[in-house]
Amino acid sequence: MSQAFRALSHRSFRLYAFGLVVSLIGTMMHNTAQSWLVYRLIKSELALGTTVFVNHLPALLLGPIAGIVADRYSRRRIVLWTQSLFLIQAVILATLTLTGHVTWTWVLILAASLGVVNAFDVPTRQSLIPQLVPKDDLLNAIALNSLGFQMARLLGPSLGGFAIALWGEGVCFALNAASFLAVLLVLTRIDTPGPPPIDEATSTGQRLREGLHYAWTHAEVRDHLILSAAVNICSASVLVLGPIFADALFHQGPRGFGILISGLATGAIVGMLGLASRDQQRKLDGVILISTILAGVAFLAFSQAPSFLTALAITPLMGYGYMRQNAATNTRVQTMIPDEMRGRVMGFYSMTVIGMVPLGGLLLGSLAAAAGPRLTMLLCGCGCLLTAAWYCSRDWYRWNQR
Repeated sequence: MSQAFRALSHRSFRLYAFGLVVSLIGTMMHNTAQSWLVYRLIKSELALGTTVFVNHLPALLLGPIAGIVADRYSRRRIVLWTQSLFLIQAVILATLTLTGHVTWTWVLILAASLGVVNAFDVPTRQSLIPQLVPKDDLLNAIALNSLGFQMARLLGPSLGGFAIALWGEGVCFALNAASFLAVLLVLTRIDTPGPPPIDEATSTGQRLREGLHYAWTHAEVRDHLILSAAVNICSASVLVLGPIFADALFHQGPRGFGILISGLATGAIVGMLGLASRDQQRKLDGVILISTILAGVAFLAFSQAPSFLTALAITPLMGYGYMRQNAATNTRVQTMIPDEMRGRVMGFYSMTVIGMVPLGGLLLGSLAAAAGPRLTMLLCGCGCLLTAAWYCSRDWYRWNQR
């Protein structure tokens, strides 16, 4: 098997990756349809930002608790439960939309419930991957997992955009519900070790404090969590401002929105293939720095794009930089922590990846309503570049302290 796909030689990871890609394609169709549904119902930048906020806020509030759960119970069983709850949520939203009873209030309620489930799903899935492959293949497995995510981002929004135009948002929600059956079937066929032994006398609060202490006192872990939080606040601009750029500025409608997201995914796939081809985990700090700079430059350029085609040409660079930075940071954090701390630290990590999106969504939605989408996107690019400068300076400072 090619060096870039060597983690797929492990049966459990191969099955897991296949099921997850199918499920994620449905999820990306769902996300595209949900954004477009809110925009169709309300036509408000603030409404889009608020929906993103309530969808991702639970990850910010519940991430550490979810990490404790991931360290205490079978990670495979937790993911079985979360994926089942995702399916139920999608069925409810599909039914409301297809019967004409959907309102923005219903979308907010279901988005919030999905966010609660997602808060437990993400750190558990992240913590599950090291149980499916040996440590030498962990970088490759994480890169391939990100590659699968980007393939779904490439196919899902495009399919979603066309499905919305042909049949409406409800069909996208129904197809998403069906897609969860694939990952549920796969999870019943893979074997994983049980949770690491824990001290039953240790309280939940004590375990939470242990995870926070570990993440904060280990400078490398802490700095990568800070970097991830800053970049992901800026990246929320894609979810919040994407429909506005596609429709109000470029007049391309839902298909245009799906095509822009697919452009992001195309660049991300190229980035993930390059990362998966690496046979060692050294020098990832350089990958993270360069990727953050590229994302910042792409945000700046996108903010000033004069036409839809120009914006589309920029999106691959945006996707390449942003997702390559995310995957490399994920790998750096995963390889720094022991398995007994993995769930808790990845719970804090999920706060920085997903939990920062609600803050970014609300902030950017409000800013776009007041100052316009172009200026808001420009400020996001500046934020990424400032974050890259801080990340570089911290390494320079530590080198001079030696």
